[in-house]
Amino acid sequence: MTKRVFSAFTASGHLTLGNLLGAMLPAVRLQDEADCVYAVANLHALTVKHDPALLRERTLEMATLMLACGMDRSLVYIQSEVPAHTELSYLLECTAHYGEMRRMIQFREKSAGNEEVRLSLLTYPALMAADILLHRAHQVPVGEDQRQHVELTRDLALRFNHRYGETFTLPEAVHPPVAARVMDLAEPTAKMSKSRGSAGTIYLLDDPADAHRKVMRAVTDSGGEVVHDPANKPGVSNLLTILSACTGRPVESFSYEGYGALKRDVAEAVVETLRPIRERHAELSADPAELSRILTDGAARAAERTAGLMAAARQAIGLPSTVLPSAALPSTAPATAAPSSAAIL
Repeated sequence: MTKRVFSAFTASGHLTLGNLLGAMLPAVRLQDEADCVYAVANLHALTVKHDPALLRERTLEMATLMLACGMDRSLVYIQSEVPAHTELSYLLECTAHYGEMRRMIQFREKSAGNEEVRLSLLTYPALMAADILLHRAHQVPVGEDQRQHVELTRDLALRFNHRYGETFTLPEAVHPPVAARVMDLAEPTAKMSKSRGSAGTIYLLDDPADAHRKVMRAVTDSGGEVVHDPANKPGVSNLLTILSACTGRPVESFSYEGYGALKRDVAEAVVETLRPIRERHAELSADPAELSRILTDGAARAAERTAGLMAAARQAIGLPSTVLPSAALPSTAPATAAPSSAAIL
């Protein structure tokens, strides 16, 4: 049986060099050994205050960059275009317990001190579980901060299977061994983040000159020795990690007598790594009709591939296993009644 891998990328900001080296390129390499499904998780971006126009823009940018990075050999689509995600999420909400949702680390962190907390922030782990279970994924590449969500997914799948019959495949959280943890160039003790943003963040669509300048201005450490020692020399260690990830060479293979030469090599490696991605992104963006066709086809394929799972889940929990077209549903209104505004909409 072919191993199936699922991963989703939240449309909450511009993708960074850290996202590329730590998650996206490992995802691209997984295509050589597994049936991969990659989604833009734009529904997850609704759990906090957001700008609708900006969300649409970032969703399209995210999808385009995923394709530009090389995920075009996988099933790539936008989450909100496949209604099964939200339907299965509700079925899993009906399986989950309030206490286990409330204990999720990200809910506690993001809700702390906020007077207005969206209900979706509490329940979105059920949506994340639905994302995974829909595709019968065997493995889910995640960082340590997301391991708890995969554990909850397994708990919900086990509970559903026990109560209603074997329906879901139990996924396993995995950590890609080649993933690089890229830190902020201006603050090397903090992870480079697409949502936080800073002068030390390199974005995938940065102009080459801007990316080069950010590397050359990177914070280093006291003393001129170039060694990989994250605890005592976080700045230079971060630069060595980036150089290793961009070139494919082990950190131990680099030897420098000063920071200047190291920064120049890192800057050149970063620019060269981003060059083909920027070029492919420009090609895709220049042909919006073709980009729309690719993403529409991806959503259609995702809907088709998950239809069997959704039918099984509906049947197991006690709902009709198929969804009737609205025209086939019996009408309770008099034959002469005028259509309501809801029906018109």
